[in-house]
Amino acid sequence: MTAATLSNLPPASLPLLRLQKGRSSRLRAGHPWVFSNEIDMDARAKALAPGSLVRLQDAGDEILGTAYFNPHSLIAARLLSRNPDQVIDSAFIAQRIRQALALRETLFDRPFYRLIHAEADGLPGLIIDRFNDHLTVQANSAGAENLRPLILDSLETVLAPAGILWDGSSPVRRLEGLETCYETITGSFESPLEIEENGAFFFAHPGEGQKTGWFFDQRPNRALAANLSKGKSVLDLYSYAGGFGVLAACQGATQVQCVDRSAPALEMAQKAAERNGVAAKISYEKADIFEFLEQAGKRPERFGLVIADPPAFVKSKKDLAQGARGYRKLARLAASLVEPEGFLVIASCSHHMPLELFQSEVIQGINRRSGRILAQGGAGPDHPVHPQLPESAYLKALFLQLD
Repeated sequence: MTAATLSNLPPASLPLLRLQKGRSSRLRAGHPWVFSNEIDMDARAKALAPGSLVRLQDAGDEILGTAYFNPHSLIAARLLSRNPDQVIDSAFIAQRIRQALALRETLFDRPFYRLIHAEADGLPGLIIDRFNDHLTVQANSAGAENLRPLILDSLETVLAPAGILWDGSSPVRRLEGLETCYETITGSFESPLEIEENGAFFFAHPGEGQKTGWFFDQRPNRALAANLSKGKSVLDLYSYAGGFGVLAACQGATQVQCVDRSAPALEMAQKAAERNGVAAKISYEKADIFEFLEQAGKRPERFGLVIADPPAFVKSKKDLAQGARGYRKLARLAASLVEPEGFLVIASCSHHMPLELFQSEVIQGINRRSGRILAQGGAGPDHPVHPQLPESAYLKALFLQLD
């Protein structure tokens, strides 16, 4: 079954996937996933191609909705609609995109944001980031990948973008049996794209950086950190393209040092500094962060604000203990560079790192320094959380003042 033919299939013709007796309660309660151990995984079900559209049926033959199905994944079915008669076609996807677009246009006055955030926006496994008239699309489930023609058609209908990049770089695709890929569908992504965020300008290079080229999720945390930076010196660790550091310079920091191990990322931060007229305030250093911190701790310089926004230390459950120690060490070394009554902002984007454990590790990391937690931050509102998937609230940021 290919996506190109889906719009011609009436719902009643879709394969029926039966749930085991007594295993439909979570789905009925609003959860968008069905796990493989909840399904009657008979030979017919196992033979379905990954990403096939199916109708979900309980043990009593009631139809519970339409989903994508992957017989090889732990998350075997991802719900698209609870309407058993819903046709999954370009019109259906376009309507979901319009709903998401209306929300973002309520939240933001400029077209730079995450447009589709998977289950929370009713399109499981699909991520779309918007850079004005350019879009980056991540299909992180076999079902979303199979709907590619319909997704692209819907985006043309709703937004008619100048450029679309199909970004298949996410490692979670491997769990769905999908290969890594990059493909420019329309337009050009050879040059960096300009972003407007929190009243400043930045640059992203989708297809050559991390994630979809920019971390829109940190927008509110960048704004709060910038408010704390006024009149202070700032150390921006894991600075990437300058989202925290350049904004701090724009908002009144006296000087900013950006440190990252990626030279291209630092070049983007420098380009943003020049665009915002704050280049004279900012210096850059290419370094491994932990090595930099060990050396910086031996020097007398201290900062009014230290920001540490690392990549995920805990990429799977088996990494939890080691990752937790990493956050504790990062907090210890970063806190040692904060001047008295200065601020530390430290974040974790690790899905498998619980907030309580992250906070505990940070508190232990700052060691004997007294202080106070000023705020806890999460992802911005363009990264909504599905009510039945609270664990998808992956981003955690702590704002502390240290005595």
